[in-house]
Amino acid sequence: MSVFVITGTRKGIGYNLALSYLEQGHYICGCSRGKSEISHVNYRHFELDVSEEKSVVNMVRQVKREFKSIDVLINNAGIASMNHFLTTPYSTAKKIMNTNFFGSYLFMREVGKVMVRQGEGRIVNYSTVAVEFNLEGEAIYASSKSAVESLTKIVSNEIANSGVTVNAVAPTPVETDLIRTVPKNKITELIDRQAIKRFGEFKDVKNVIDFFISKNSSFITGQVIYLGGVN
Repeated sequence: MSVFVITGTRKGIGYNLALSYLEQGHYICGCSRGKSEISHVNYRHFELDVSEEKSVVNMVRQVKREFKSIDVLINNAGIASMNHFLTTPYSTAKKIMNTNFFGSYLFMREVGKVMVRQGEGRIVNYSTVAVEFNLEGEAIYASSKSAVESLTKIVSNEIANSGVTVNAVAPTPVETDLIRTVPKNKITELIDRQAIKRFGEFKDVKNVIDFFISKNSSFITGQVIYLGGVN
């Protein structure tokens, strides 16, 4: 059994990832700003903001104290907001960067310390096809994920010799709360630009994550896999 830290487990993909890995017999330590509906003997939930350093540090320390190791980190927590650049409030831009970039950075840093000391581990971050498509109205969201991609590649180099891999999955739109406020015509335009013209599904995302965290993927690091056929 492995010990997972998964951010953003209250709903959507993070919630389903937690349930799926729990069914496989793993220990899951999740977090979100609110309470979790997951009730399982192997699940631990922490209420926090992923961009609050002290809260993240305390969570990772508690997980390490109880389980002695952390095998997998999945930086699932993320938010999106579609606004024209000229009308994007600073508060919105700051919130997106805090959650998507700084949240990933803090968990990578703190969990990374544990993994480097133990000599192995898997870190999986999230990007988005919006980075490659340069979508109008997604300047801040895509920029936050572009920063995550850069962080993924650089950190993978910095800790490559420690037995820890760092990769990222970049989903196409998946029907979750993340895209609920995005106009339908914009989603349709995005899907039309994909080689495979459909919504992404939970199983598509999990398939890539399973590949990255596999024991057989110790030679795979610094990679970003885009779903849906981005070219």
